[in-house]
Amino acid sequence: MAIKATVFKANLQIADMERHYYQEHALTLSQHPSETDERMMVRLLAFALHAHEYLEFGQGMTADDEADLWQKDLTGVIELWIDVGLPDEKLIRKACGRANKVIVYCYGGRAVDMWFAQNSSQFERLKNLTIINLPQESTRAMAALAQKNMQLQCNIQEGQVWLMDDKTSVTIDAVVLKAMSDKYY
Repeated sequence: MAIKATVFKANLQIADMERHYYQEHALTLSQHPSETDERMMVRLLAFALHAHEYLEFGQGMTADDEADLWQKDLTGVIELWIDVGLPDEKLIRKACGRANKVIVYCYGGRAVDMWFAQNSSQFERLKNLTIINLPQESTRAMAALAQKNMQLQCNIQEGQVWLMDDKTSVTIDAVVLKAMSDKYY
């Protein structure tokens, strides 16, 4: 018998001073049996950083033709494609061909450095791609916040991100490894 996904509920309050976005979201996250708490919380952080009424979770972990998160316009055009982890370069290239903007949130310490070094020349050709590295200490601390029912706050101000529950606050200092070309802003 196949193992089923674990369902997590998150009440996420977002205060994004950069975008002037202040909303509360009641989210349901399905954690694939092979997905770690760390990866799931990175997906949740990516949602907070790009929250929008049309942003939704996709089946990126189990379907190569879907993002971990994506935002489509009313006609179905993919405006934003977000993947987490260290996706295959070919999948990133395919996403860049399908979406207006692609963002990869990578994590994992030294593995990120090796992955990026191995693929950086291919990534440079992808003008609508941004790659952001999340420090391993931060993503592991975020994993500790994972609970079946979460009450979380995310504050974003002046490039700093804080994710917190009622007991713990995690500071995330993301590092941009590759920014998309100016013409895509």
